[in-house]
Amino acid sequence: MIDTQNPDRYLAFSRDEWAELRAATPLTIRERELEMLRGINDKIDLDEVAAVYLPLTRLINLYVSATQNLHKVSATFLGTMAPKVPYVIGIAGSVAVGKSTFARILQSLLTRWPDHPRVDLITTDGFLFPNAVLDDRGIMNRKGFPESYDTKALLKFLRDLKSGTAEVTAPVYSHVVYDIVDGENISVCQPDILILEGLNVLQVGSESNEFVSDYFDFSIYIDADEEHIEQWYIERFQTLRETVFRDPNSFFQNYAHLSDEEAVATARAIWREINGKNLVENIEPTKSRASLLVHKGADHRVTDVQLRRL
Repeated sequence: MIDTQNPDRYLAFSRDEWAELRAATPLTIRERELEMLRGINDKIDLDEVAAVYLPLTRLINLYVSATQNLHKVSATFLGTMAPKVPYVIGIAGSVAVGKSTFARILQSLLTRWPDHPRVDLITTDGFLFPNAVLDDRGIMNRKGFPESYDTKALLKFLRDLKSGTAEVTAPVYSHVVYDIVDGENISVCQPDILILEGLNVLQVGSESNEFVSDYFDFSIYIDADEEHIEQWYIERFQTLRETVFRDPNSFFQNYAHLSDEEAVATARAIWREINGKNLVENIEPTKSRASLLVHKGADHRVTDVQLRRL
């Protein structure tokens, strides 16, 4: 779907046109591996990987090489050693649009390129304020909105990462207990590439003049019509009702025994009051800031791609 607000800022490709840009990039992932990377209700096959992800990994590989050379040239000019600075990719989009699966598959494919074998993946969920803080501020029902994130901590994480710090840490979030896991962290030790996935990573609102996206070398927005995303959210909610929600530790275990009709009604209400509102007010308005727009159709398959002009 063409960005009608900024049609001249992007090069538009149909699915087939984009797939041709794969060139000779080999398909290095197999069905068994893909099955492990799929998210709940995500419908993706090896044809989708070949048509959409392989051209993207080829493009990113070229960009990473060019950026590494730029760092070397800059260091030569300054007469210093070039520090190892990770190439940072941001992935944004709505709840239930398939960001997590997209990020995992991209990570898996990029690690197979010889020039950047170490690719780490971090989600911004770990930078949500703990539930106790959200409760205290009266914004528990706005979890996922920009104000629910510890943006200062996320910015510090990225600042340290881009400064060449040997090890940086990110908090751990549990989707089962729906909260930050106290005392647990993920260590990131100078990867070649870092993928940062989250709802509002392209957001520009900040108390300072520093934005999360300032630290991105490349950014991707996963797009789809809202009516389709809402339906995917409802389908995912129904699946979770039969699986994760039945975990005794689940924050949402009270939803596990809903009838089919009650589950659909509950999911629609949550979408209308929280996730849909966040999409319209905060997430979708940022998509024109992305380097790449990936649009999905009703069947989850990518229909077209837009690459921002340099």
